[in-house]
Amino acid sequence: MDESPPLDRIDRRILEVVEREGRITVAALAERVGLSRSPVQARLRRLEEAGAIRGWRAVLDPGAVGRAHVAFVEVKLSDTREAALAAFNRAVLALPEVEACHMIAGRFDYLLKVRTRGIAEYRAALAERISTLPHVAATSTYVAMETVKEEGLPAGGRRG
Repeated sequence: MDESPPLDRIDRRILEVVEREGRITVAALAERVGLSRSPVQARLRRLEEAGAIRGWRAVLDPGAVGRAHVAFVEVKLSDTREAALAAFNRAVLALPEVEACHMIAGRFDYLLKVRTRGIAEYRAALAERISTLPHVAATSTYVAMETVKEEGLPAGGRRG
């Protein structure tokens, strides 16, 4: 979302509540924000259409689904012209173990967050898929020892 839609105090409160409690009913949300059901439904629809709410999903526990190993990978490309960046971007979208990919302004070009079952699976993903992405010249890996805070997960030193 490039431009933020104009949000009033009630919109911000709705977003705050649904971000923490995505399964809240419209009736309960309406009660929390002090409106009736119909205006809250209309606001939710408007917030979705404006892109303020990008989607609804379940937040899974990485350990419970076999993806507790977290590595952050710096990726340096051999070519940073637009065509090369586009080729890398398209290819990285196809890798299920890459949870997040950010273009970075700095000494490397991309930062990937990679989730796997363990170090052996990570090494295979790095060697067979990440390192073979278009224009990858070098990678550097940082393995997370503990997750202290992560969006969508409860606080309290989650491992992995």
